[in-house]
Amino acid sequence: MMHIAAATVNRGLTSRLFRRFAPALVWALVATGSAQVAAQTPSFDSFAVPSGSAPHDVAPSPDGVVWYTAQARGAVGRLDPRSGKMESVPLGDGSAPHGVIVGPDRAAWITDGGLNAIVRVDPKTLDVTRFPLPKDRQNANLNTAVFDQRGHLWFTGQSGIFGELDPASARMRVFDAPRGPGAYGICVTPDGSLYFASLAGSYLGRIDPVSGAARVIEPPTPDQGARRVWSDSKGRVWVSEWNAGKVGMYDPATHRWQEWPLPGPNPHAYAIFVDDRDIVWLSEWTANALVRFDPRTEQFQSFALPRPHANVRQMMGRPGEVWLSESGTDHLVRYRLNAANAGSN
Repeated sequence: MMHIAAATVNRGLTSRLFRRFAPALVWALVATGSAQVAAQTPSFDSFAVPSGSAPHDVAPSPDGVVWYTAQARGAVGRLDPRSGKMESVPLGDGSAPHGVIVGPDRAAWITDGGLNAIVRVDPKTLDVTRFPLPKDRQNANLNTAVFDQRGHLWFTGQSGIFGELDPASARMRVFDAPRGPGAYGICVTPDGSLYFASLAGSYLGRIDPVSGAARVIEPPTPDQGARRVWSDSKGRVWVSEWNAGKVGMYDPATHRWQEWPLPGPNPHAYAIFVDDRDIVWLSEWTANALVRFDPRTEQFQSFALPRPHANVRQMMGRPGEVWLSESGTDHLVRYRLNAANAGSN
């Protein structure tokens, strides 16, 4: 009887407690569910590359394949994400490829610090063509490249140079960057203007394509460590500020800067990419995260990457996708934009 009475009392107490706290419990469950949905909304697809590749940069091509530099293997890789097929193209003894972009010819164009050369890999035959730097420009520590509107390739070297290659004639010009070492990321704006970031020099440089002279544009934060740059559709230049943990924006139309600190303690912004809707994406090393920044709302979203110590050094994209190279885990990662961009117009 005692057990029955206790059970009766417990049932009554449980019933009263449930009626009293049910609304709070429901809201707690809803909130928890929403948090989980938000955490799971980012859609990451991972593609393992050969072990020991240390993929430095990644470049999705309009034809669907994705190129990447296997820096530790002296090769460039090509992934077909639809079939999972992976190909590797050795670039030669001493190769240490850094950047890769897809040219107007759909070929992979590589800045190879080990070879001290610009390298082209044919998209059909996979034949390798080298364009070495002049003999008086050894150890340039080649970094990043971009094509201008004439089809000329512009590139940077951290030893303190930037240069231009005309693929049609194989003519190359190399120039000294202001303040010595540091030239890193480079971009072209819709009107054809060329800009590069100097990591060691902590400035944004604008290149005169005729003379090859570069004008220094000082960001508001001293010693911010300008690393990579990307232009949006309006011609504004976005900069990842490694030392300062900020994203900066320079507007050539007004000659004005804006900067925003990334979320979290002691952030480090490395790669930067602006998608076709002018949303800014960054890789943040301290939090091991992909960060989304909407310039219209000035709001950040941070998404944890699939694996720890990803060390994402470069991102590029095509409509609906951002591609990241996890140099620390030997993976390429595709992030689908539809869910993240659903609320942006």
